[in-house]
Amino acid sequence: MEQAKKHLVLISMFIIFFNFATSEALSRPLHNRSKHFVLVHGAGHGAWCWYKLVPLLRSSGHNVTTIDLAASGIDPQQISDLQSISDYIRPLRDLLASLPPNEKVILVGHSLGGLALSQTMERLPSKISVAVFLTAFMPGPSLNISTLDQERVRRQTDMLDTRFTFGNGPNNPPTSLIFGPKILLLRLYQLSPIEDWTLATTLMRETRQFTDQELSRDLVLTREKYGSVKRVFIIAEKDLTLKKDFQQWMIQKNPPNEVKEIRGSDHMSMMSKPKELWACLQGISKKYN
Repeated sequence: MEQAKKHLVLISMFIIFFNFATSEALSRPLHNRSKHFVLVHGAGHGAWCWYKLVPLLRSSGHNVTTIDLAASGIDPQQISDLQSISDYIRPLRDLLASLPPNEKVILVGHSLGGLALSQTMERLPSKISVAVFLTAFMPGPSLNISTLDQERVRRQTDMLDTRFTFGNGPNNPPTSLIFGPKILLLRLYQLSPIEDWTLATTLMRETRQFTDQELSRDLVLTREKYGSVKRVFIIAEKDLTLKKDFQQWMIQKNPPNEVKEIRGSDHMSMMSKPKELWACLQGISKKYN
């Protein structure tokens, strides 16, 4: 518990520094706040991972909200508090449900954050103008989460120094994982500045692992609701975690409205290619109202 408190204090100090560092961008006049971006992180990460993108979007006149999903970033919950993927996603659903009646957002999800987007599209489709899957898991009515996860596992390479916890015993699937420094360096951040890798090794948290049965129960996606929301998939060309061929496989099985690509991006596009990601999102914000 003491270690967890120190971890949260460290993340809080980073956020204070981030807010100070971006104050110049935030002080510029905002000419158009009608576009509201909500940014959703991936496994092990938190709202902090968007620190390069947020000032770019805000200085362009957009409203931006970054959230911590449950037991992520500085959220005080622990993974033992999460009984389902719905518990993990709840902060995003609560945020969208609290918006004014006529407000819609551009929802951007990275990696595992694609599951948060998918469930929210099904449950609150009227609150989303477009959902952007940034090298993210993208299940759908024609691609259920069980099939998607089986394909991911089939293509998965060595997890290197990822640490797994087997809370239900060694003969059952793992209940959580946390990325180690080596896999972060070689598979997620291999093209990102070393400072960002260092930051990630300091702020990484455990991620709750759910079984296919648990995911299938909570991620039932329909054409009527999920399918009513426009989707854009952004490919990260040099991603070594969700490789390009796997991203293209998801696109083929569950075609979005549009596909974009960030060349030279590793898995962490917001770290390795923040300006290119910003340009992609700018284009999306103009096209989808």
